[in-house]
Amino acid sequence: MSGGAPRDGDGVAAAPLSGLRIVEISSFVAAPLAGLTLAQLGAEVIRIDPLGGGPDYRRWPRTDAGESLYWTGLNKGKRSVTVDLRAPEGRAAVLGLITAGSGIVLTNAARPWHGYDALRAQRADLIHLEITGRADGGTAVDYTVNAATGFPLVTGPVEHSGPVNHVLPAWDVACGLYAALAITAAVRHRDATGEGSRIVLPLENVALAIAGHLGFLAEAAVNRTDRPRIGNALFGQYGAPFTAADGTTFMVVALTARHFTDLVTLTGTEAPIDALAKALEADFADEGDRYRHRAVLTGLFTPWFRERTGPEVEAELSGTSLLWDRYRSFLELVDSPRVTGNPLFTTVHQPGIGDLPAPGTPMLIDGAHAPARAAPLLGADNGDLLPRAAPSTEPRAEFAPDHRTESS
Repeated sequence: MSGGAPRDGDGVAAAPLSGLRIVEISSFVAAPLAGLTLAQLGAEVIRIDPLGGGPDYRRWPRTDAGESLYWTGLNKGKRSVTVDLRAPEGRAAVLGLITAGSGIVLTNAARPWHGYDALRAQRADLIHLEITGRADGGTAVDYTVNAATGFPLVTGPVEHSGPVNHVLPAWDVACGLYAALAITAAVRHRDATGEGSRIVLPLENVALAIAGHLGFLAEAAVNRTDRPRIGNALFGQYGAPFTAADGTTFMVVALTARHFTDLVTLTGTEAPIDALAKALEADFADEGDRYRHRAVLTGLFTPWFRERTGPEVEAELSGTSLLWDRYRSFLELVDSPRVTGNPLFTTVHQPGIGDLPAPGTPMLIDGAHAPARAAPLLGADNGDLLPRAAPSTEPRAEFAPDHRTESS
């Protein structure tokens, strides 16, 4: 295509997935995040829920009025359809959306009636992505996958003896992004060949792949050792938290020899660092030596931070090459210029909740973020997408993932 990316009337780059319809039958984190990612790239994503909402419809965090900030956060910019998924007419309506649209299904709750085999019989070029739990077909969620892949045993304070779960559902997040990438790749393949794809993405395999890519598994296999718990230090490099006189805490990282030299100069510790290097026969230009002797190095740097206030530390760190930032709470962050002055965020009016900052696409496409759009009200698109359907408005507990899939 010549002339660059197509643009809409406002001069903003057109959404690259515009024209694709993706039917999402899902709940919880990974699959909805995949759908959100695809929707922000321009796809029409139709989330299917049972009457009354799926198992994540009221999930915390919630407003005082009980509206789920979690559900609205993961379903921004989508369309919403609710049907009786146990009734033949409800299932037929969903199948119609799939086969008459782009023939793309995203699910973490596959049932035989909307599984790959049943749908491919109706549409040969079907793209069907199913997120499952364990690679062997067993059940799994983010926190059980995490428990089985070693990370809680190297997370937390050095002196702690039990497992520590991290707060971020990292495997759900990575799985959702992998799923969005896989669907995009399958669309390209179909455009080139006319062939559909059956994609199965076990949450466990996402965690295992990342553990392998980052060397955790190779370290165990080759060295036959378990990585030690090192608290807030940075494995294999020099990084440490430092607390200023007013209680403000900073994370400071020195990845290169230049970074380390700047930290030494900043803290006025040239003489003791030189003496330490001679005594230990260490070369602190080497990242391994900086890591091995991190405790004594941190002891030498700590007084400089304790003698200054947070603003004074920030001002002086800003004049160096060091990698650093101040620890912030979510409440501090949401009121800071990193959110309020960041074009990533758009103020959207979320029905039932009010105005709130919402992120669009993290990447800039032709110089612009795709802006955030509000999440739909549950079932808001029934009239447009299911014009002949007249389902009961009474909620029924008719759908829940079978928990072979992610659902942290």
